Amino acid sequence: MNADPSDYSDEDHGDADRSMHSCNSSPSSYSMHTDSDEDTCTEILLPEREAKPSGADQDDFKYEVLSVTQIVQHQWQIIDEVNSVLSLPPQITRCILNQYKWNKERLFEEYFDSSPEEFFQRAHLVNPFIKAPAHVSFEGNGVGGQEEDICGICLCPSDDLRSLGCGHKFCSDCWKQYLAQKTFGEGLGHSIACPAENCEIVVDYVSFLILADDREVIGRYQQLITNTFVECNALLRWCPAPSCCRAIQVNNPEARAVRCKCGHQFCFGCGENWHEPASCSLLRQWLKKCREDSETSNWIAQNTKECPKCNVTIEKDGGCNHMVCKNPNCRYDFCWVCLGSWEPHGSSWYSCNRFNEEEAKKARLAQQQYRSTMARYLHYYNRYMNHMQSRRLEHNIYAKVQAKMKAMRETMTWFEVQFLEEAVEVLCQCRVTLMYSYVFAYYLRNNNQKIIFEDNQRDLESATEKISECLEREITAPNLQSIRLKVLDLSHYCERRRSVLLCHVREGNEKDWWEFTDDPARTQPAGP
Repeated sequence: MNADPSDYSDEDHGDADRSMHSCNSSPSSYSMHTDSDEDTCTEILLPEREAKPSGADQDDFKYEVLSVTQIVQHQWQIIDEVNSVLSLPPQITRCILNQYKWNKERLFEEYFDSSPEEFFQRAHLVNPFIKAPAHVSFEGNGVGGQEEDICGICLCPSDDLRSLGCGHKFCSDCWKQYLAQKTFGEGLGHSIACPAENCEIVVDYVSFLILADDREVIGRYQQLITNTFVECNALLRWCPAPSCCRAIQVNNPEARAVRCKCGHQFCFGCGENWHEPASCSLLRQWLKKCREDSETSNWIAQNTKECPKCNVTIEKDGGCNHMVCKNPNCRYDFCWVCLGSWEPHGSSWYSCNRFNEEEAKKARLAQQQYRSTMARYLHYYNRYMNHMQSRRLEHNIYAKVQAKMKAMRETMTWFEVQFLEEAVEVLCQCRVTLMYSYVFAYYLRNNNQKIIFEDNQRDLESATEKISECLEREITAPNLQSIRLKVLDLSHYCERRRSVLLCHVREGNEKDWWEFTDDPARTQPAGP
């Protein structure tokens, strides 16, 4: 985003804090959000369309996409509102607001319930009513019989010592190195304190500009304090798309679908790609489980067994079938072949013939149940990943559609060829819904409503594969007019099936049909 520097002017407040630099860097440096490795999909940018509501009655949910300029203006609006009551210097008000996470009501409550000295001490500021903020004081060497001043960091005499309101003096070079380390090395903004030991007085914005005296360091600092403002505000969230410096402002902090001007649609509640029908908490559990289980589950199933007593996973690293559980609280001796207790085996160390004993049967049953739960997880995981991969590959379909539409415009109107673009968008929406429907289903307990859900899921999956095949194989037909009705019919049917599935889930949320388990692998028998 190339912003006009005049957009960040602070002349009306007389505070250099308004001079935000333009956001030309990656959003990874502008905001601290991260994307899940398991849930990263190629984003297909289609013509901008308002995010569809995720519930039946969402007229009260509104949101706005804000640029960096608008975010800074929003900061100053809050500062002005507080200063209309407290009449403090703007840079002091900014520090106090950050201390209270930009919560005006809590700030006012604490301010009027405390003495000024206590209030500013908690905010790590010098009381401005006792000592007016001069930002930075400059001092030179002592003369005559006065003691010579030295820097508190490098311990060298200097004629360019600078201090905050606390009076601790450091040379300009040490200040520059200290502030650069705090911003680039530690990622600190508003919470940078005086370098003196045990001094908690914070560096306000204007003091930072004077002491840092470096455009790159100041730019990083501005990014950090703006990011802190967004993260502290429950009604704001950065767009997680790469190279996007916009934020979303909502009227209610709920888990709803929002779409940035860059085209990226995501969940305001958690910042992940929009994941209906799965809730934020279910998705969080799922992504964590995928990170922990996916890479090792196949190997574990083929090369290990579980202790029949405590279920600790054990790898057989030798030829002997006499196994001893390594769990210090268990130390159970058992046979690798039949999983029965080793004690009655006698001398049958290498040729177990105890397959019919009741104890061995129970052990094998426990083993089978464990592996069945692993198979259940892999069932849902493989289908989740399959739809994610299909969505990535279908980015190529969109490129083909664009080329075909361009060729068709020579003989047809834009309205007549638009159906192709809309069909690709429907396909992508269905893929996303199917992806997260498997997350929803994995944690769902069995009941009659789950059967209906799985029927709807099956119908949507079937319809999605049909339109995907049509767009992939028939898009190259010389006369697209012949398949126009087919594409339109498939597209409309997919939309209906997707709507049926989502409406059923929403109705279940309203009527408490759904029961979930935190760990289906432990509490629920294996299922398809």
